[in-house]
Amino acid sequence: MSILVVGSAALDSVKTPFGNVKDALGGSSIYFSIAASFFSDVKLVAVVGSDFPKKYINMLAKRNINISGLEVAKGKTFRWQGEYNYDLNSAQTIDTQLNVFSSFKPVVPLELKNTKFVFLANIDPELQLNVLKQIKKPELVGCDTMNYWIQTKPKQLEKTLKYVDILTINESEIRQFTGEHNLLKAAKKIFQIGPWAIVIKRGEYGALFVSKNELFSAPAYPLEDVFDPTGAGDSFAGGFMGYLAACSKINKEEMRRAVITGSVMASFNVEAFSVNRLIKLTNAEIYKRYKQFKQLTHFEHLST
Repeated sequence: MSILVVGSAALDSVKTPFGNVKDALGGSSIYFSIAASFFSDVKLVAVVGSDFPKKYINMLAKRNINISGLEVAKGKTFRWQGEYNYDLNSAQTIDTQLNVFSSFKPVVPLELKNTKFVFLANIDPELQLNVLKQIKKPELVGCDTMNYWIQTKPKQLEKTLKYVDILTINESEIRQFTGEHNLLKAAKKIFQIGPWAIVIKRGEYGALFVSKNELFSAPAYPLEDVFDPTGAGDSFAGGFMGYLAACSKINKEEMRRAVITGSVMASFNVEAFSVNRLIKLTNAEIYKRYKQFKQLTHFEHLST
């Protein structure tokens, strides 16, 4: 089954202790789309400027990514510049230029409105809700957000979440949104709004999946080389939702596999700047690392 994603497309300039890139391909919808394309057909809704390199558009089109919803507007593409120190869990934003993204009003092409799986990547919650209103009876809706929207548009975010099934959010953001320090108590408050499941992203400590009757914790994959964590959360969401969209049915076992699949994609993403590792990735590498995840977390019953 295919999946529709709406979010940002950007040109990122990133500096870490291990190198730097300028005007590299980025944006929440881009990382998500490439990661998800390994498992499902992806339909992308985003906006770029007239300066957006055609090589990036061609690269997306060659994958299982439908770009009929990718708008090329007159003006410059959204740009973000950030820097990481040796604590790679958070970036310092140096500069943000919204450009054409500032007036983005997502329009879902007619032929994409029947898509059953939808992911609302990190953008204004009002735009997220506007996209949902254009989709005819989606079966599963995922959503991501960030501290900026929690701080500036909490009521609009809460309104959007009423129509969301699965929320992906990091641990500081869920605490900020709910006012609860304990993650399980915070999750219960989210359930009262609308979503029936939450994936709490915990960076180098992995991910926690919480639903009303399920709790699953996945570690992060131990890596020797981490070059750029930009887009790791979006790559996780792409692997997670892309896997679910490929399932014939969604149950407890498949949800757990989806969490590990998301963790696998995030682990590859951070091994290079921009999407450079994802676009060179093979299915064999994905399956191999998935097996390594299984071995990493396996243990036997306690002997009596």
